[in-house]
Amino acid sequence: MSAPTPVAWIAGATGYTGNALVRLACAAGLRVHAHVRPDSPRLAEHRARFEAEGAIVETTPWEPAALAEALARVQPTQVYALLGTTQSRARAAAAAGEAPADYAAVDVGLTLMLHDACVAAGIRPRFVYLSALGAGPSALGAYMQARWQVEARLHAGALPFTIARPSFISGPDREERRVGERIGARVGDALLGVVGALGGRRVQARYGSLSADQLARALLRLAADPEAEGGTFEADRLRELA
Repeated sequence: MSAPTPVAWIAGATGYTGNALVRLACAAGLRVHAHVRPDSPRLAEHRARFEAEGAIVETTPWEPAALAEALARVQPTQVYALLGTTQSRARAAAAAGEAPADYAAVDVGLTLMLHDACVAAGIRPRFVYLSALGAGPSALGAYMQARWQVEARLHAGALPFTIARPSFISGPDREERRVGERIGARVGDALLGVVGALGGRRVQARYGSLSADQLARALLRLAADPEAEGGTFEADRLRELA
């Protein structure tokens, strides 16, 4: 008998990494459910693109009961948490009197809501969390602390998980206007190229940037690997898997 087709639920599907993951997962033959928030101003655009690639578009609101019901219906074997916000988005939401969109609300709150909804749905998918290089108990800054807070909950939680900690995620195809990250990736890669030329290949591999396609391929392989359960994988290992 052939193995059952993996079923992927991708939260954060409309982001840079999420777009690549939807496309590559569909191409690999997975049954893909791409989650798009129901109030997205680009919902029609995202739906058309994802459905053309072979994905099923889910527009379940970010509410615990609704998420649990949807996950119980879909029965995913892999759940990808690729959620994140920026300081500019958080400021814009606050200025407009909208719901909080800071690291606590999005990076931590929505990710843990997704995790807890899986538990409430009575399913045990591999929960693949996109963290960041530098996350840890003594990490500096709200962003890294938010990433570590999620990681700590995964270690204490009830689901099988895998954590990916890339460095910069960037490339010429990135649509999002994260100017600082794009510049940081270019400058960092240039400096690391010099380090690598001088013999520091391991440092170059650990801190160099990854494209969305590279990261997505690595995530897919990790999600399918039983030995990756409970593991944390940083940029050098992610690059090898890509």
